[in-house]
Amino acid sequence: MKCPSCSHENSKVIDSRVTDGGVAIRRRRECEKCEFRFTTFERMQTTNLMIEKKDGLMEPYDREKLEKGILTACGKRPISIEKIREKISELEEKWGKEKIVRSGKIGEDVIEMLRDIDEVAFIRFASVYRQFQDMETFKTELEKIFKQEK
Repeated sequence: MKCPSCSHENSKVIDSRVTDGGVAIRRRRECEKCEFRFTTFERMQTTNLMIEKKDGLMEPYDREKLEKGILTACGKRPISIEKIREKISELEEKWGKEKIVRSGKIGEDVIEMLRDIDEVAFIRFASVYRQFQDMETFKTELEKIFKQEK
């Protein structure tokens, strides 16, 4: 593992822990040259998962892209990044049973996940995902969402 401080090629592992609900390993490392300490994460690769977009195009699944969208919806909310990563890992496990997952399924699954975690983050994500154009659309869609809860 290359040191982020001096780019030296060798580092030693100081500590390893299982994280993200058992699907990732967190490693604390120390550069053998400059003694800079840094953290790396090792997780199961999901590159075989393909996403079918609304227009029919296919693209490889990108966890970072999904995490960024969810973190934006959760901005300034009392939700830990560990909780978000754990929930994403649970969703990936669910989707991993398929080779191809529709983007609509991913969006709806994330909306459901956020509904359980935080109502404000849920509404933020839903408003972007469902492309609310004006207040009336926003109101109509929210009414549909809350009727589904009952």
